[in-house]
Amino acid sequence: MLDTVPFLGETLHRWRLGRSTFVAHPGRGARLMNWNLELADGSVRDVIHWPEIDSFEGFHSIRGGNPILFPFNARSFDRGEIGFWRDAEGTRRPMPMHGFARQGRFELLRADATGFAATLVPDAAAREAYPFDYEFTVVYRFAPAALTCEFILKNLDSRPLPWSAGHHFYFHVPWEPGRGRADYRLTVPATRRLRQDSAGQLIPGPAALPATDSLANPEWVDTFHLGLSAPTALLAPAGGGRAGAISVTLGMDKKAKPAPEATFVTWTQKPDSPFYCLEPWMGPPNAPETGLGLHHVAPGKSQSFVVEVALAT
Repeated sequence: MLDTVPFLGETLHRWRLGRSTFVAHPGRGARLMNWNLELADGSVRDVIHWPEIDSFEGFHSIRGGNPILFPFNARSFDRGEIGFWRDAEGTRRPMPMHGFARQGRFELLRADATGFAATLVPDAAAREAYPFDYEFTVVYRFAPAALTCEFILKNLDSRPLPWSAGHHFYFHVPWEPGRGRADYRLTVPATRRLRQDSAGQLIPGPAALPATDSLANPEWVDTFHLGLSAPTALLAPAGGGRAGAISVTLGMDKKAKPAPEATFVTWTQKPDSPFYCLEPWMGPPNAPETGLGLHHVAPGKSQSFVVEVALAT
């Protein structure tokens, strides 16, 4: 069931499927704000965290929901200077942190009982940063215990379009009363781990971090996981149980091996933050400069990037 909710003078969309409720603001960054689940005892678990707000000021930078990262993830650099990138013709252009889609306006194309589709309407700043003719569409599909999100980039230009996009899911942790981060574990099936230095270059990450370890391990924070042997990462209770576990999958084929540059990012703000981010990206940050994870869409063609988030119930 889909309905609309007035909030702070604007309109949110809300979907109820089974015991799950999804809340989004399609027009502001195509932002999924919250996913919560009604439990058997009548209590409610937040799957995707959203804080209380009293204004839409700074909406794009609120630590919650799922900000859309496009056209490039995280910090872009040009020759050591943050906030820029250099295109194929050698022109230096501005590029905000995480791109410009999360603070952008989107046109709602469709909203029905199972999700929505919205297309970015580039403003002057977006056109200065990314001066191409294109359509960027975000498509959400909701289910009783899962969601999929697809990015579709259509090239309407005469030049190839560079991109390396991603998601920034803020998962609510801990989700059980009386628990802490040490009561949960992460599994990321990576064979290579990187971090980013102050000049934007990729450097080796924590080599000793195992594929599965406690969420309380600080080595997870700000680490890029590549060389994935499988497309799914898992956030689950410690002790071997999977009840309530969250899986994040690159693509829809859970048996397919991802491309070598496909990346999961693990990050949180503070040891006691009520969220932990498990982020599926097309590649690591600063892709235009390093070339790692940089994809190109040929003129007249389209590419898509699909992820699934699911609950073990």
